[in-house]
Amino acid sequence: MTGDEIRRRFVAFFEGHAHTHVASSSLVPQNDPTLLFTNAGMNQFKGLFLGQESRSYKRAVSSQKCVRAGGKHNDLENVGRTARHHTFFEMLGNFSFGDYFKAEAIPFAWEFVTKELGLPEERLLVTVYSSDDEAYEVWRDSVGLSEDKIIRIDTSDNFWSMGATGPCGPCSEIFYDYGPEVPGGPPGSPEQEGDRFVEIWNLVFMQYDRSEDGSMTPLPNPCIDTGAGLERIASILQGKTNNYDSDIFQPLIQAIAKTADIHPDDPASLVSLRVIADHLRAVSFLIADGVLPANEGRGYVLRRIMRRALRHGRMIGLTKPFLYGLVPVLVKLMGHFFPELVAQEKTISLMIEIEEKRFVATLGSGLKILEEAVAGLAAGDTLSGSTVFSLYDTYGFPVDLTADILKDRGIALDMAGFESHMEQQRKMARAAWVGSGDEQVSAVYQELREQLGAVEFLGYNTLSAQGRVTAIIKDGKSVTSLAQGESAQIVTNQTPFYGEAGGQVGDAGEILADGLLFTVKNTTKPVTDLYVHNGELTLGTIKVGAVVTQQVDSAKRQAVSLHHSATHYLHYALRKVLGDHVKQAGSLVNAQRLRFDFSHYQGMTAKELEQVEAIVNTELLANSPQETVVMTPDEAVKAGATALFGEKYGDQVRVVRIGPTMELCGGTHAARSGDIGMLRILSESAIAAGMRRIEAVCGAVARKSYLGDVDLLKRSAALMKIGPADVVKGVERLLIKQKELEMELANAKSALSGSLVDELAAEVEQVSGIALLAKRLDGTDPKEVRDLVDRIKDKLGSVVVVLGVPQDGKVSLVAGVTKDLTSKIKAGDLIRLAAPIVGGKGGGRPDIAQGGGSQPENLNSALAAVKKWVAENRA
Repeated sequence: MTGDEIRRRFVAFFEGHAHTHVASSSLVPQNDPTLLFTNAGMNQFKGLFLGQESRSYKRAVSSQKCVRAGGKHNDLENVGRTARHHTFFEMLGNFSFGDYFKAEAIPFAWEFVTKELGLPEERLLVTVYSSDDEAYEVWRDSVGLSEDKIIRIDTSDNFWSMGATGPCGPCSEIFYDYGPEVPGGPPGSPEQEGDRFVEIWNLVFMQYDRSEDGSMTPLPNPCIDTGAGLERIASILQGKTNNYDSDIFQPLIQAIAKTADIHPDDPASLVSLRVIADHLRAVSFLIADGVLPANEGRGYVLRRIMRRALRHGRMIGLTKPFLYGLVPVLVKLMGHFFPELVAQEKTISLMIEIEEKRFVATLGSGLKILEEAVAGLAAGDTLSGSTVFSLYDTYGFPVDLTADILKDRGIALDMAGFESHMEQQRKMARAAWVGSGDEQVSAVYQELREQLGAVEFLGYNTLSAQGRVTAIIKDGKSVTSLAQGESAQIVTNQTPFYGEAGGQVGDAGEILADGLLFTVKNTTKPVTDLYVHNGELTLGTIKVGAVVTQQVDSAKRQAVSLHHSATHYLHYALRKVLGDHVKQAGSLVNAQRLRFDFSHYQGMTAKELEQVEAIVNTELLANSPQETVVMTPDEAVKAGATALFGEKYGDQVRVVRIGPTMELCGGTHAARSGDIGMLRILSESAIAAGMRRIEAVCGAVARKSYLGDVDLLKRSAALMKIGPADVVKGVERLLIKQKELEMELANAKSALSGSLVDELAAEVEQVSGIALLAKRLDGTDPKEVRDLVDRIKDKLGSVVVVLGVPQDGKVSLVAGVTKDLTSKIKAGDLIRLAAPIVGGKGGGRPDIAQGGGSQPENLNSALAAVKKWVAENRA
C-alpha cells in the first residue's frame, strides 16, 4: 500500500464516520506564539481545545505537514542516521471537540489499523497510562485485546499536557512488533529503545484542566487528539524496517543518486542520500509556506537545513548547486495533495538555487579561513572552540565538515569550547525570541468573548449604526463606567467599525449619545469576532448598557477602501507581468498609501513597473462593479479565487471580485473600480532575500502626488524663465553651461595655483642644509593643499614641505618630502609631530602624509616645532 493510498484511506475512513476533512495548516503557526514551526496535527485546533473558538464541526480529520528542526522538538542531527527521524513528516490525525471520547476513539483506531490497513492483530500491542482504567477496559472489553497485550505505563510518555497548566490527559499508544529478528523490547521494558516495537498511533484523551497548584479538574467537554506518522505506517505496510526505504522517500533518493552518479544502495552514501531526501522535503514546504533563508528565527533554521543537505551533497561528490534541480521530483510526488508545492514550484527552485550559489561561495571562504587557522597546527593538536564557532556562525561552515576535513590530519576540535560559544548564542537567541504567529491575547478579551459572544459587524453595508455598550476595558480590566477625559476600549453588541485585520487599518470615528462623545482612534479585533473601539471619552460619562450611535469616519474609510481594492489590482498586474510565482507576503492599507510585499527573486525594472502601473490603470477605467459572495474556502478556490497559503480562513469566506481580480478577503472595498481613480507606484525595493515591496497611492492621494510634481515642474520652469514643456532642454543647457564654467574655474585655479607655487617656492629656507617650507596658508581650500605640496616638490626637486590650512575651527596639515630626502626625513614623522600640537592626529608614507586637528590657534606653534625638529635632527 503506497503512502498516497494510506493517506487517502485514512481521510476517507474518518469522513465515513462523520469527520470533516480539514486541510493541513501552514508550517508557520498562526495561533501559537510558543511554536517555531507546526509540529503536530493538533496545532491548528488549539483554539478549539482551549474553548477560545468554535467551528461548524465537532469532528475533524487531517494530514498535517509538520517540521521538527528547532526549539524543543528538534530531530535535525538524527536525520538519516536512524530509521524514523525526519525534519519534515506528515501527521495523520482524527479529532473530537467535546463529541466522542475513549469508547469511540479507541475502536476507531483499532478498526482502521486492522481492517483498513490489514495489520495482523498478533503483531500489535497497546499502552495506557497506569491509572487510566477506562481506556484499559475499552481495549480489553470493547476491542477484545488480551490483558498481556495491554501495558500500563506510569511515566510522562503516556500523559500529555498542553502546558504547565490547562488541558491535559492520559495517552494510549498502538505499537507494531517487527519480530524477534529486530533488536529491542516492548514499551516499559529496559530494551524499549530498540527498533523492534514501533509506535504507530497515539491517542490523547484531553479530560482534565490542570491548575497552578497541580490539581486536576475534569473538563466538561473532554476532547480527542490523535496522531499517526504516515511515514512509519508506510514503511511497515511495505515490509520495510526503515522509513527511507518506503515509496515516500525512494523516488527522491533514486533521483539524488542519479544526479550524483552513484548507486542508491551504496552503503557509503546511504546516510547522505537520506539526509538530502528528507531535507529537500522540509526546505521546499517551508519556502512554499513563506519562510525564506535568514540569519535568525525560522529563516535561520531553514538555512541550516538547506546547508546541511548541501554538505551531504558535497560528501557524495555534488560540489555544484544541485538541490534546486530536484524540486520537480518532489512536486510530482506530493503536489497532488499539497497544491502549494505546485503553485510555488518556481519560487521554491529559485530560492534554493540562490541559497546554493551563496553557500558555494561561503564554503570557499570557510575553507580558506580554516586553512589559515590550522596552518600552525600539527597532528595531535586541537583547533580552538572559538575558531570552530566562528567558522560555523560567521561563514555557515558546518562543524561536522570542519571535523571531517581535520580528521585526516589528526587535528581534534575543542568541542567544549564550541559548545560554550553555542550556549551563549542560544541564550541570546532565547532572550531575543518574543514569539511568533498571533500575539498572545490578554485574558480579559478571552473572557469577554466567552461572556458576550460575537459582535455583529455591520460595516460592509453601513457606516452608522446604533449599538449597546456591552463592555468597557480600562488599563486591561473591565469596568462599568468611564469619566470624561479617560482613555479606554469600548465593546458594543454590534458595530459598523472595521477591526484592524488582513493588513487593513481599523476604522476611526465617534460613538455618541445625549451628553456624551467617545472619539474612536482605532478599532481592533484581539479575538475572533470581538471588535474593540480604542479611544478617549471627550464629553460626558458612559456606562455599560448605554445605547449609543456609532459613526465611522467616512472619508478615512473611503480612502482606505480604495487603497485596499488597489492592492487586489496590483497583485493581479504583478502576476501578469512577472509570473504566477508572485505571492502576496504582507500588506498595509491605510488612508494615505498602500504597501504590498510579494515574493520575487530580483528587483523590478523600470519597464516592468511601468507595465504594472499601466495594466492597473487601464483596468480601473473599465469602472467594473465590486461583487462579494460568501462561500466555503474550497468552493472559493475552485471558482478561481486567489487564496494565501498559510492564511487562516474560517468555514465561510468572503470572495471579492472586481474587474479581473478575485480574492478571498474580509476587508472593505470600492463600490466600482472607477472610484479608485488611478494608481501611482512610488517605490519598489527589497525587504529580504526573494522578497520585494511596492509602495503606491491611489485616488485623491495619487492625484495630489501628481499635482505636487506638476507644481515643482512649473516652479522650475519659472526659475529658468521658460515654459514647462521646455524644462528638460533648459536643464540640459544649464548642465552644459555648468561644465563650461567648471572648466574655466579649473583653468583659473590652475593659473593661480601656479603663481602661488612660485610664491611659496621663493619662501623656502635652508635649515641645516635642508630646503624647508613650513607655511600657514589662510583662505586656501584644504582640498587643494596636497596638490600644492606635490607641485612644490616637482618644481624644486629637493625639498621638505609642511603646509597648514585653518578653516571653520579646524586645521588641515599636509607634509611632503622629495625622494632624495626620505632616508633622512619622513613626511609621516613630521605630521605625527605637528598634528598633536593642533589637537589632532595623522600619518602617512615617507614621501607624503596628512593630518589635522581642532585647535587652529596652535597652528603657528606646530609649524615652528617642525622647523626646530628639522634643525635639531639634521644638525
